[in-house]
Amino acid sequence: MPKLKTKSGAKKRFKITGTGKVVYAQAGKRHGMIKRTNKQIRNLRGTNVLFEGDAYNVKKYFLPNG
Repeated sequence: MPKLKTKSGAKKRFKITGTGKVVYAQAGKRHGMIKRTNKQIRNLRGTNVLFEGDAYNVKKYFLPNG
């Protein structure tokens, strides 16, 4: 069997924690900060944990070695 390749886009966007959860950076902070409220910008900081069903699909199809 050949080696499984990780999807390049997925390895840049997701990370698997020690407990097996999938973490992602929140969207909406790349550009256009002027039109967003300070509260919205503040709440978009950091990372979030992906929902279980979505995390299952990410681990199965996009991060096979993770």
